[in-house]
Amino acid sequence: MSTTMPPADPGTSTPPAAAPGTPAGPVLSMAGRGEGTAAAAQDGAPEVHQYAPQWLELREPADAAARATDLLDPLRIRLANLPGRTRGLVIHDLGCGTGSMGRWLAPLLDGAQRWVLRDHDPDLLRLAAARAPRVAADGSPVTVTTVRGDLADLTAADLAGASLITASALLDVLTRDEIHALAEACVGAGCPALLTLSVAGRVEFTPSHPMDAEITEAFNAHQRRGDLLGPDAVTVACEAFSERGATVRLHPSAWQLGAEHAALAEEWLRGWVGAACEERPELTERAQAYLAERLEACAAGELRVTVHHSDVLALPRPMGGVS
Repeated sequence: MSTTMPPADPGTSTPPAAAPGTPAGPVLSMAGRGEGTAAAAQDGAPEVHQYAPQWLELREPADAAARATDLLDPLRIRLANLPGRTRGLVIHDLGCGTGSMGRWLAPLLDGAQRWVLRDHDPDLLRLAAARAPRVAADGSPVTVTTVRGDLADLTAADLAGASLITASALLDVLTRDEIHALAEACVGAGCPALLTLSVAGRVEFTPSHPMDAEITEAFNAHQRRGDLLGPDAVTVACEAFSERGATVRLHPSAWQLGAEHAALAEEWLRGWVGAACEERPELTERAQAYLAERLEACAAGELRVTVHHSDVLALPRPMGGVS
């Protein structure tokens, strides 16, 4: 997740109080959006949202396991045919957060790489640069630079010379206009884009519960607040790139959360239920009981959750006629 380049979700505030015996926790959604900072809430100041590094680190192993490795072969083929490939790859990571995408992808690609980490949070940029991988799959060097800025301002000119654009858990916190602008910038630069871990709007539990579908529906509505696309983002992104002549590949990338992911599942549950109740306050009383039951099962190692995401690989027509 990703990440702070887009505006943070306007409604990720504190969920209803947990049932007695369940510890309170930060409010975090599937995209990694955290609750407003304490400082922002003082003196009537507008609420400010931030991405919590602790959440991004907690979800990183599940993200790495979920990303669609099936998309890497067509990506490698395109990268191998790039003009000037011998000079190495230049990879722009949008909304880089703590840099988890680079830590996952850089060791899977051959050749020298220069990662340009883009985010508007200077603290996350420092973390990402400090923790960046240094060696590619074949032992070639990996270097990083950072750029602080807003995704809304990104143009094809900013991506000139780029070999690849990456992002993780980003699309679902963009508007339709922002996704079309992103597609325009990538296609205008003739640059492939690997956009991973966008929420798909589907969650499966074992065992199931009568409120599962109701909470899912409310959460999805919450994700669409303020013109954000939420679970509709992948469809819009595929259309935006296709309309501009890119070949688009789509692959599922679900989290599979079991007993070994109890800490992540607990935080995800709190944010998921909290956002649903903020969207539909009438759910609050029943949702408190639902959350307490789910957290108890999670702590006992009896709950399995599949949180569906999608990965998109967009391959624009390359510049200079290279196939």
